[in-house]
Amino acid sequence: MTDSTATRPNFILILVDDMGYSDIGCYGSEIRTPNLDSLAQGGMRFSQMYNYARCCPTRACMLTGAYPHQAGIGHMMENTGSPAYQGFLRDDVVTIAEALKSGGYRTFMSGKWHVGGAYDPTRPQTWRPGEKGHPTPRQRGFDRYYGTLDGAGSFFAPYSLMKDDSIIRTEADPGTQGEEKSGESGAEDGYYYTDAISDQAARMIEEASQTDDPFFLYVAYTAPHWPLHALPQDIAKYEGTYSKGGWDALRTARHEELNGMGVLDSRWSISPRDETAPPWEDARNHDWEDLRMAVYAAQIDRMDQGIGRILAALKESQLDDNTLILFLSDNGGCAEFLSENGWVDRYSDWTPDGGPMQVGNHPSIRPGGPHTFMSYDLPWANASNAPFRLYKHWVHEGGISTPLIAHWPSSIPPNQIVHEACHIIDILPTFLDAAGINHPTEYNDQPIQPLEGESFLPLLNGGQWSRQNHIFWEHEGNRAVRLGQWKLVSQHGGRWELYDMQEDRTELNDLSAKNRPKVEEFAGLYHSWAERVGVLPWPLKS
Repeated sequence: MTDSTATRPNFILILVDDMGYSDIGCYGSEIRTPNLDSLAQGGMRFSQMYNYARCCPTRACMLTGAYPHQAGIGHMMENTGSPAYQGFLRDDVVTIAEALKSGGYRTFMSGKWHVGGAYDPTRPQTWRPGEKGHPTPRQRGFDRYYGTLDGAGSFFAPYSLMKDDSIIRTEADPGTQGEEKSGESGAEDGYYYTDAISDQAARMIEEASQTDDPFFLYVAYTAPHWPLHALPQDIAKYEGTYSKGGWDALRTARHEELNGMGVLDSRWSISPRDETAPPWEDARNHDWEDLRMAVYAAQIDRMDQGIGRILAALKESQLDDNTLILFLSDNGGCAEFLSENGWVDRYSDWTPDGGPMQVGNHPSIRPGGPHTFMSYDLPWANASNAPFRLYKHWVHEGGISTPLIAHWPSSIPPNQIVHEACHIIDILPTFLDAAGINHPTEYNDQPIQPLEGESFLPLLNGGQWSRQNHIFWEHEGNRAVRLGQWKLVSQHGGRWELYDMQEDRTELNDLSAKNRPKVEEFAGLYHSWAERVGVLPWPLKS
């Protein structure tokens, strides 16, 4: 290895999908995540890391260091005709991969893309990956790619699956040519997407180790996003775990664990159970509810197993000491209820054997198998986000708070907890700072917007750091501003609420009536920001 590359770190960025704040062991969970727990024990946990409340906006923000509207994905993948809501990454931003590649890095991605336009599973004949409006990872800086271009779907037969520049089929799919199978993972029942993402990522590390160039690997799991699909051996570990006390006991236990770990301040009371969730003792179908949560836990368990294989490949390649690993989630736990005869029916044709899919949350149907399509629903999502309020879509703490584990043996001392507020928009500038690469002002002869994020590299190096600029959110009319101890937030159509995050991070004591100057200050900043980045009123008009 040459002197010019010897000290430049490798980067592995692991993003999971729809996982709540307290869903892994090192953040208070009963779910077994020994590999993530080991990363946390050997590195740093952030208590106040924020995402952007939804899958597409978070990915756009994280990959570009710009707000989602500036990156072209102010909502989801539909193109409304506005540059802020075109549904795919704009040309006046650069991705982490593009920026690092310009500085000599090799770049790899395994998993969910979801920042390159919509892919209707009912009309695969209309898919045009690589054409205008549908950029692929390979067109946005990645040397190698394996994964799905769109957002969600079967774990046993995912659609929009691509390898490098070609759409492929899984071996379990009746239309297969046998291109891909996850055979290294122990998944006895054939293809399972979480395993495939892990195995491909491990192979990418092996490939990266064959040269002296530093590398960036982006691993984007769809776990534990609905549908509730898991392997029987993983479900068996958790079935029966949640039947005693249900979501009420789970929320309390996780809150106590987080307090005991020092991740949260014991002064912060847990938010009340969501008013639309019944007390566990009044809930129906306890065994089925237990099983839904068991399948969700199994999805996270299997993802952690895969991360173990990625870490083993890194160690085998002798690259672990100078590799910065970040792990986080794209939004809080998801309260969406899946029912038949709804928009999720569009996924119903994608089963391993072409058989019918049973869409909807029916207590008569056992969740987990390839012919089911269920979600775990609001009461369990309330537990995933413990001790916070609300869920994916919203910008109260339950929707935007994520675990963040940072592991970098050559820099980060073991078992650190950081309480400074950071945002997913800060990841790109942090990586560039660590690599010694400047953010470009032009790329492909196109002027590039300046960074909105701020590097938190000083924290990773053991120093002091705090954010200098406000953090802003807007998603589906839900709005928020955060800086220091203050957070201003509102639900769509509602009034502004003000919270002192030092005293009340669970957002139980609204101070808006007592501190009108702070409300007016932050609201004014929000409106200026919203105009600057192109926020449009919700609901959007095509």
